[in-house]
Amino acid sequence: MVASQHRQHVPPRRRPPAIWRTMTTLDTGLVHLVGRLKVSGFLPRELRGRPLLLAANHIGVFDAFVLIAACQQLGFAPRFLLAGGLLDAPVIGPALRASGHLRVDRGKASAVEQFAAAVEAMRATPSPIIVYPEGRISRDPGLWPERGKTGAARLALAAGVPVVPVSQWGAHEAVYWGTEKVQGIADLLPLARSGLTAPLRRPTFKVHFGTPVDLSTVDPARPGAGMRAHTKIMEAITAGLIPLRATEPDRPRFHDPTRPTDTVSPWRP
Repeated sequence: MVASQHRQHVPPRRRPPAIWRTMTTLDTGLVHLVGRLKVSGFLPRELRGRPLLLAANHIGVFDAFVLIAACQQLGFAPRFLLAGGLLDAPVIGPALRASGHLRVDRGKASAVEQFAAAVEAMRATPSPIIVYPEGRISRDPGLWPERGKTGAARLALAAGVPVVPVSQWGAHEAVYWGTEKVQGIADLLPLARSGLTAPLRRPTFKVHFGTPVDLSTVDPARPGAGMRAHTKIMEAITAGLIPLRATEPDRPRFHDPTRPTDTVSPWRP
């Protein structure tokens, strides 16, 4: 069912900060300049205007831009659960903090406190939050979702919020993976070259919003609850991804020479 058919049923909601509205508008223009956006599925009316977790697969450095544009097409502006380093970066960091994105510093002593703060923030703010359960861009040769981590699942269980699986395909064709650490201009050249040629290639960005994951059978108090919920979420993301890449069931046609392929996806069909 086409998402636009449901926009007239969206209940009143609080507007996002002006700076984030501006950034999402610019983002949408960029996405449509680089390629073609196709959104399927929709966000149910009963989930509008309430805390919600959007769990998406991670396929490239451009896919966050695509997700923002897809959400705007559905009629809402999401926030992200972001690494502290990005929120502390010059220029973009203050803008992201002012936009209300949530912070997480993996591996630091403050992570426990930040997790508790994220839980409270999710409960208090009726704004969808996008998370990448994988934690990084997939290194599976076929670009299927990696094993991932249980953080997103544990967050959803602790906050008691619904989880909507979001599957995407095509954003990996916009910009090369590049490198994990940028130490000079040379590290940015592959990204720049691939990004400049993307408008000429016009890749198709497909985003599918699936049915909310049923976590009713997962008891948060039982050991292993996070992993059981994580498995359900990742299986739902993968199920939505299969039809998006039906003509590329094994490996992506687009070859990115910079992306590592040293892991194997446990979710591959």
